[in-house]
Amino acid sequence: MTETVRKERSPGIKLLLASLIGLALVIPLMMVYALVWDRQSQSETAQNSINAGWGGPQVLAGPVVVVPFRTTETQNETGSDGKTTTRTVEVEKLLYISPVQNDVTTAIKPEERRKSIYRSVLYEAQVKGKASFALPADLPRFGVTADKLIWDRAELRLGASDARGLTTGGTLMANGQALAVQPGKGPGATGGQGFFAFVPWTGAGTLAVDYAFGLRGSRSLSLVPRGGQTKWDVTSPWASPSFGGAFLPEKPQISDKGFKASYTVDKLALGQAPVATDDQGPPVIDTGAPDGPSSRIGITVDGVSTSSGQALAVTVGLIEPVNLYSKVDRSVKYGFLFIGFTFLAFLLFDVVGGARVAAAEYLLTGAGLVLFFVMLLAFAEVIGFTAAYLLASAAIIGLLSAYSAAVLKSWRRGRFIGALLVGLYALLFVLLNLEAWSLVIGSVLLFAALAGVMYATRKVDWSAVGRAPGSAPA
Repeated sequence: MTETVRKERSPGIKLLLASLIGLALVIPLMMVYALVWDRQSQSETAQNSINAGWGGPQVLAGPVVVVPFRTTETQNETGSDGKTTTRTVEVEKLLYISPVQNDVTTAIKPEERRKSIYRSVLYEAQVKGKASFALPADLPRFGVTADKLIWDRAELRLGASDARGLTTGGTLMANGQALAVQPGKGPGATGGQGFFAFVPWTGAGTLAVDYAFGLRGSRSLSLVPRGGQTKWDVTSPWASPSFGGAFLPEKPQISDKGFKASYTVDKLALGQAPVATDDQGPPVIDTGAPDGPSSRIGITVDGVSTSSGQALAVTVGLIEPVNLYSKVDRSVKYGFLFIGFTFLAFLLFDVVGGARVAAAEYLLTGAGLVLFFVMLLAFAEVIGFTAAYLLASAAIIGLLSAYSAAVLKSWRRGRFIGALLVGLYALLFVLLNLEAWSLVIGSVLLFAALAGVMYATRKVDWSAVGRAPGSAPA
């Protein structure tokens, strides 16, 4: 009997052992974290494959009137003898005339398409607009005189960043006259993608433009405001939009039946001149892809760089109501909460209740807790996050409750472990859905748990080694 007492571990050693096993479980938790990242990457690849034949995130720009003009500039040339010669040459440049007013309406019709277990949000948008143009009275102040403008080559340009989505064609009208639409030559803000038409205008009076076209795309739709004032009205039956970019909508209406949003952007907010000799470059657009990088490209149209300035844009995103990879990723970060509380309960039953828990039993219990996150990820891709959460948590709670009853030699203790896990999984679900309050709720509950452990172990002699329970220290 004396030999057995001497081999009994002290409460402090038991605590150290449980802590070391908990730290060892960092490795499988990190592996699960990497698995989530890998599955998310596969999902993005599948979504891009779905979008490839339809159209990507779209950026709309224009209309803008582009007129060539002749001007002179000084060039310095160095001859073979090393001498520099200065000469004046006549060159041709482009004048970009922004609209005085541009009113745009867009109706977005979304749909979901699947590839295997993955899905992507696609849409068809019907875009209609009215714009008016007028030459500024002080045009010479911008470095261009009206007599240098070549009006018989004036163009009206509209842009869509992914021309694959322009499958239904488009119409352009100037002062009530239909124009012949040609592909290409879109504004710089859409990377030169889009369509244009030669416009019969001499700069006199006001040019009234009406345009309409259908557009396919995915994930998001952006508009580049330009000129005096831009108004954009967007409607869609999609119930979970996101609004981003340089400007936000005025009092958007969102319900289960869809959303309505209206933007009004004035020239003072844009900080752009009504005419310019360089076009705007593409804006930085958040495509709505999870953790996807934004992108900006520099292009050249007719030999003139169009990346001299970055355009501003407003963006409407069609986001998934539940981003399952984001939620699984966040839940994995709470893995230590499950391992810590469960191991703590086992330790208290061991130290205070007298039930001996071996290292292998700690390890097997921890493996079951880690397995929950793998099951959550696997089933969430098939049946959705909430259903997967209920299924995975019920399986692990049942497994560990039965195993705990065997390890702790009591069904009452096993039911306690089951109740503890029910509370932890319910807490995690609340934290995942109340992200803004998760830190407050978590810190308060950790404080309550710490207080409970302190109370339960207030009479434990953590340094006791080789003494029978209840014996006085030497």
